[in-house]
Amino acid sequence: MSTLSIENISMRFDLPNGGHVQALQDVSLELNTGELMSVLGPSGCGKTTLLNIVAGFLAPTEGKIILNGHQVTGPDAERGMVFQQGALFEWMSVRDNVSFGPRMKGQRQAEWGMNVDHLLDVTGLGDFKEKSVYELSGGMQQRVALARCLANDPDVILMDEPLGALDALTREKMQGLVLKLWKETGKTIILITHSVEEALLLGERLLVMAPRPGRIHKEYNLPFADMGVGQDLREVKATPDFGQKRDEILSMIWDMEEEIMGRTEETA
Repeated sequence: MSTLSIENISMRFDLPNGGHVQALQDVSLELNTGELMSVLGPSGCGKTTLLNIVAGFLAPTEGKIILNGHQVTGPDAERGMVFQQGALFEWMSVRDNVSFGPRMKGQRQAEWGMNVDHLLDVTGLGDFKEKSVYELSGGMQQRVALARCLANDPDVILMDEPLGALDALTREKMQGLVLKLWKETGKTIILITHSVEEALLLGERLLVMAPRPGRIHKEYNLPFADMGVGQDLREVKATPDFGQKRDEILSMIWDMEEEIMGRTEETA
């Protein structure tokens, strides 16, 4: 059975002036257990709106989300979210942040302690577990956000531009960590990004969305995520196939942006 089914999702936002914005139109896809899908597209294509509907933060105008045989009607621990900014408790220690979910569920330390310590080690935070979050760099804080999400053991991890605010070197290291955790945990992951390279590196499935209304434009099945597990990501990016796909998708999105600009000029 498919882990996640997105069925005919449409989302319309009504405006105070009586108009409306059709953010999504008839989006359907299925994501199987353990798949990693990146979602890419120009601004206004509904990427984040779709992620928020899957998370249960928004109710779609039409359609439904089915996860493990039941309909999503709101937020739930079976779906974990990692935001661009970690949304952490900065005054708490790293370990207290990561263990927050299990503690709120009423679990005893004997139940969550070993798993939390393992996640801290896997994410390179073992030596920082007693540090307050505000003492950490942006990259380290995103490691805490990933570990905290995994500590709740969700079926699906949703990532909204989780690496967008990081410098280039830290971002590359974090991309490698995401791939490592994906393989080690077998979690289903949906990752939103504005970076074509990141979408290619991290998505064994890559969804390109088109705007106005937001819809699926093209889907790719790619080898680069599997290639990148345990390998220098720069070597993956240097392969001819990676370069060809990058240029193809960049041109695709550029054409969409040009079309959007043309529409804007016509209505100005």
